[in-house]
Amino acid sequence: MTAKAAGRIPATVITGFLGAGKTTLLRHLVEHAGGRRLALIVNEFGTVGIDADTLRGCGIPACEEADIVELANGCLCCTVADEFLPAMQALLDRDPPPDHIVIETSGLALPKPLLRAFAWPGIADRVTVDGVVTLVDSPAVAAGTFAHDPLAVAAQRAADANLDHDDPLAEVFEDQLACADLVVLTKTDLLEEHHGPGALEAVRARVMASLPRAVRTVVATQGRLDPAIALGLTAAAEADLAARPSHHDALDDHEHDDFTSFVVPLPELPGAEGLLARLATVAADHGILRMKGFVAIAGKPMRLAVQGVGARFAQEYDRAWRPGEPRTGHLVVIGLTGLDQDGIRAALHEAPVLA
Repeated sequence: MTAKAAGRIPATVITGFLGAGKTTLLRHLVEHAGGRRLALIVNEFGTVGIDADTLRGCGIPACEEADIVELANGCLCCTVADEFLPAMQALLDRDPPPDHIVIETSGLALPKPLLRAFAWPGIADRVTVDGVVTLVDSPAVAAGTFAHDPLAVAAQRAADANLDHDDPLAEVFEDQLACADLVVLTKTDLLEEHHGPGALEAVRARVMASLPRAVRTVVATQGRLDPAIALGLTAAAEADLAARPSHHDALDDHEHDDFTSFVVPLPELPGAEGLLARLATVAADHGILRMKGFVAIAGKPMRLAVQGVGARFAQEYDRAWRPGEPRTGHLVVIGLTGLDQDGIRAALHEAPVLA
């Protein structure tokens, strides 16, 4: 029985360093979707999402703007609770839902924390990880740099205030391979010219040495990979974490088993006066570690972004509401396992509307 037939939507995670060709592959998959309704989650840095904008402007009829969700607030594996959960739930709640979800991570993302998120309530019974596709920049591996432009990767790292791991590129490379269900060697047409005969075999050997199990390895030029190869792996990767070792398996900052996260939808509020004080009270009363999200304020053309750690909260109007966008908000609540979710939901729905 396929995941779709069982009521679970397949999701494919595409990972690899900056410049490895993730967006090129993603565009090719969209162009050759064969009638499948794909939804895309693109993890880009900064205020301008270059990858998402590239895809939105591709002119492909099947690539509608509503099918692309951009997560621009930092490395996806480090903001998974804040960013990934509400994005996934929004896609799953669409009518009709997508046939397949494709997630392009940032170049610095560690895949395993993302895979763990698929076990969270509200996601586990609705989505399965069809497979992790890891792109390898072949000339960069041959050169021992792993990324085409290490300085650009360093700049990407420096620009991400949410990044909570600072690992050598070789370790990130190995973590990305260890999670892979399919490895795609890119830019192989440049190998012999720059690294001489036998370079492709050397790259394959380096990749094979980092794979903890047998994984198919293919070559793709300019992102041309048959979607039948990348989509439809049926790996159920979220249920196979033990076979995907990571350099971070023993580190608390990438172990989410003791934490829980859930989303609280909020209606439009009549005003923002005293909002942060009331949210801080709810956080203190319930032992909440972090809250982050946005709310709609009546009469305001921009949405109000709020975030708090413990009882310390901040707010700012971050962007204008888009035409036709529902003026509703949500808060992602994060805390230790055992949070009184019903009590927190009730308190959050009560607190913001008290004048």
